[in-house]
Amino acid sequence: MIATFIAIAALALHAAGVLAAMHAVMNTRTAQGAFAWVLGLVLVPYVTLIPYLFLGASHFGGYVDLHRQRQARFFMLHAEAEPPARPGVAPHPQPVHDERYSPIGHMLKTAMHGGNNLSLHINGDAAFEAMFAAIERAEHYVLVQFFIIHDDGLGRRLRDALLACAARDVQVCLLYDSIGSHALPDSYVETLRAGRVDVRPFATRRFRNRFQLNFRNHRKVLVVDGERGFVGGLNAGDEYLGLKPPLAPWRDTHMQIEGPAVADLQRVFAEDWYWVTGERPPSMPPPERCGRATTMIVATGPADRQESCSLFFTQAIQAAKKRVWITTPYFVPDQAVFGALRMAVYRGVDVRILIPSRPDHRTVFMATTLYAHEATLAGIRMFRYQPGFVHQKVMLIDDDTAVVGSMNLDNRSFRLNFEITALNVDAPFAGEVEAMLKDDFAQADEVNPNDYRRLPYLRQVALHVARLFDPVL
Repeated sequence: MIATFIAIAALALHAAGVLAAMHAVMNTRTAQGAFAWVLGLVLVPYVTLIPYLFLGASHFGGYVDLHRQRQARFFMLHAEAEPPARPGVAPHPQPVHDERYSPIGHMLKTAMHGGNNLSLHINGDAAFEAMFAAIERAEHYVLVQFFIIHDDGLGRRLRDALLACAARDVQVCLLYDSIGSHALPDSYVETLRAGRVDVRPFATRRFRNRFQLNFRNHRKVLVVDGERGFVGGLNAGDEYLGLKPPLAPWRDTHMQIEGPAVADLQRVFAEDWYWVTGERPPSMPPPERCGRATTMIVATGPADRQESCSLFFTQAIQAAKKRVWITTPYFVPDQAVFGALRMAVYRGVDVRILIPSRPDHRTVFMATTLYAHEATLAGIRMFRYQPGFVHQKVMLIDDDTAVVGSMNLDNRSFRLNFEITALNVDAPFAGEVEAMLKDDFAQADEVNPNDYRRLPYLRQVALHVARLFDPVL
């Protein structure tokens, strides 16, 4: 009797595995990912079926339709309620053309805007001091979005700052990712709502989806009164201030924008907010000119028709003539990005990549180690940051272009997460980023091809096994 039950259960699991494999073939975004899932689901469904429920599902409700109809729907509503212009304000600033990056704008239906003033904020203390100062000066509204919010010292400081805003009749909209902030207690959210802060979790389906771990909103955005915006790699938690060993000190970068580009930063937040609430958040047109920098806000995600994040990196790297310096916590590039990096080396471009020397996710770290070895063989200079964990997502191209945002060089950013970054063309700002990165590289050890060869054979095998998980890393 028991044997019969086991046989029926095994048969049912295999049948479910075959059905899930068919789903994977039809819906997985890459051939490599589809092959990996099919192999596991058909041969060992006992091991892979449950993980596929969490990681393999690729349908996320109406978000794709909403995203692809945003020009016809969202902007039509936005135009109907366009706030009146104020002195010194241009609601529709004329875009700036830069042939190096115009393909990115065409792909994402966005543009570069001149007249921006940029500020670089190195590490959490400087970044959050600037953000809290901006929130304190808010007069009309504050739009806040983080992937992770913790109920700790920094998280409670954010909560109190937003409550203080709401108390003086400033409209506050807070968006957090429901998986990234899974540990956020209900009491934190209830306190904000009781204080008239409109706080919502981001989810890619309107109904509860307990199995959906992919397609997370990894963006970090703050907009105050339409005048100034912040974007970068920092979340709201004490570890981002370097207060939690063993990853401390925490190395990260954020930036502040004042000027016309803030309108696009605000628009990206508004799209996410509109999906969650069905309502438009408050908005005001940005100042016409605050500085000389040209900025393009680049927002990518799995709802895009193209592999937009991967193509963004590919185009930006191909535009380089002198150098490409990148810092990323996870170096698990796809073939397009890896190929662009290698071709840059062959063009004589100085290609350097800074990665962590200690892991926060063991499997990703192991895959990164193998890719770092292969990169050195292609002439890409790889460096491991020694003082602590490097989490910043920064790219420096030649002498005038600096990119700061939330995008990692891994499959999650390329295909599974909603990301945002600011591409800035401004020689003085790029000079600040260059000085920052020179200091980072000075505190790093360069990876040598022999480092891999010195590893024990079983360790090398483990690195190759870790790389098999590329599609879900």
